[in-house]
Amino acid sequence: MQPLQFLVPLDQLAAVEPIVPIAILVMVLANFATRLLAHRSHVNQAEDGADELSRFLPHSFTSGGLVLLSFVYLLVEPHGGMVMTVLVVGMFLTDFFEFEARNVEARNDRKLDRPNGAVVASVLVFMYAAYQALFFLVADVWNAVI
Repeated sequence: MQPLQFLVPLDQLAAVEPIVPIAILVMVLANFATRLLAHRSHVNQAEDGADELSRFLPHSFTSGGLVLLSFVYLLVEPHGGMVMTVLVVGMFLTDFFEFEARNVEARNDRKLDRPNGAVVASVLVFMYAAYQALFFLVADVWNAVI
């Protein structure tokens, strides 16, 4: 008996296990695109003289979806899911603080910097998501070396 069998449908999650890393990779790529659009939107808001920037809803959606998907991956693949979840939650927190930093810059009428910390965190998440989702491409070479 699994401890979570009454709370989480583990059998149904096991059926979609191969798709979850690919979904995470797609969501990371969508997150890159929405991050770019969010930064453009924030720059336009700051140029228009806004004291407070508004959150970009598509970027918030992809970030939240990425957190949820990483939790699902944690259930179906504990080791890889833990690493993915730590990276994604780190990226989520970095996004939060980068947005607050852009708000401070907008309030002080300074030019908005790029969200460099969030971009670095996203690249780390992308590299690990690509490793998990596309491992089958290098599995033969990897197994020959290891």
